[in-house]
Amino acid sequence: MPALLQPLHAEVLRRNPGEPEFHQALGEVLETLEPVLTARPELLEARLLERIVEPERQIIFRVPWQDDQGRIHVNRGMRVEFNSALGPYKGGLRFHPSVNLGIVKFLGFEQIFKNALTGLGIGGGKGGSDFDPRGRSDAEVMRFCQSFMTELHRHLGEHTDVPAGDIGVGGREIGYLFGQYRRITNRWEAGVLTGKGLGWGGSLARAEATGYGNVLFAAEMLKTRGADLAGQRVTVSGSGNVALYSIQKAQALGAHAVTASDSAGYVVDEKGIDLELLQQIKEVERGRVSDYAERRGPSARYVPGGSVWDVPTDVALPSATQNELDADAARTLVRNGVKAVSEGANMPTTPEAVRVLREAGVLFGPGKAANAGGVATSALEMQQNAGREAWSFSEVEDRLAFIMRDIHATVRDTAERYGAPGDYVLGANIAGFERVADAMNAQGLI
Repeated sequence: MPALLQPLHAEVLRRNPGEPEFHQALGEVLETLEPVLTARPELLEARLLERIVEPERQIIFRVPWQDDQGRIHVNRGMRVEFNSALGPYKGGLRFHPSVNLGIVKFLGFEQIFKNALTGLGIGGGKGGSDFDPRGRSDAEVMRFCQSFMTELHRHLGEHTDVPAGDIGVGGREIGYLFGQYRRITNRWEAGVLTGKGLGWGGSLARAEATGYGNVLFAAEMLKTRGADLAGQRVTVSGSGNVALYSIQKAQALGAHAVTASDSAGYVVDEKGIDLELLQQIKEVERGRVSDYAERRGPSARYVPGGSVWDVPTDVALPSATQNELDADAARTLVRNGVKAVSEGANMPTTPEAVRVLREAGVLFGPGKAANAGGVATSALEMQQNAGREAWSFSEVEDRLAFIMRDIHATVRDTAERYGAPGDYVLGANIAGFERVADAMNAQGLI
């Protein structure tokens, strides 16, 4: 930690005890900002960092709901509205038993810089609940979502705070949340939630955007070394939305995507993942990757437990959850000759693993840059809602590709400008910080 930021770092840790994920995200950003604060001391004097690391608003509330047997449950809901200097708060809702305030704050803090990198005028926020939708009926999920939105609606608005989906919150949950918002407010305010159904204000290519964008970012990184994604062997973790569309885009660009995983284990398919079969199992049947191996045939091998990063690869795309790729896994990837790692999930690589990869000269795309395609396309959905328009898939995909190329160029150029060519972590953090800090400075003491 740079000496000039050690007092701030210590103070934030003191004021936010027991939040290791937030501490990790904070440290990763602070460790890279010394060059910009040295070159631009006015940003340090204005105490902009002290303001940025403190959320503008933290909302925690009770969510009572009733299951199909009539039993009453109480979960905790939350929304951290971190920074609105560039636009309305924007960030997903996560429904998972692991959700707590520290995780939501880490996600919201990352969202500030990620959203700034898109250049689309959206602030940073995140929310969710420790509710687990897995194994619950549609009626139970609906009752939970309605109770959740009954409280949260008073803090939302297309010019105030615009949630989207995340882990555990897909099209079904967004539909129930949006219906309850309309019911309470008596407004058709399509721009208040993104990830909506295509028939009622959603955007084509939104489901694909995070995975597509991450693959495009990885391809841009490879180009800086004269390489191409075509022909590369790609490993992907996870089997949710981001992973599925990372596999699809990698295959479309000529790569050989061979893995998928879930909490129980991973599958390796030497013929390449059959995306249609995997989507049927995961999205329609809500099955496991072990089912894929059973039905795919001899080319697919299921490994219970273990690490998907043991599989030799050229390009690794961690796309499941935070801290899934640790230092040991990173060393294995390096030994196996990995060329690039690009984060499809939010902070899936531990700080120790990042150091291992960077010291080995592996191209590393941090999530706040590499997976920004999802929130960028959410902002495009907001644009369509504002104009009562519906763009074609190709139009949205073209805009997404332009945004991802622009993010890559911005991050690369910022790293070079501050004397760290090829350091995508530093470049992403400083570029995002400068955009937010300059906006805050221009708006007075906020």
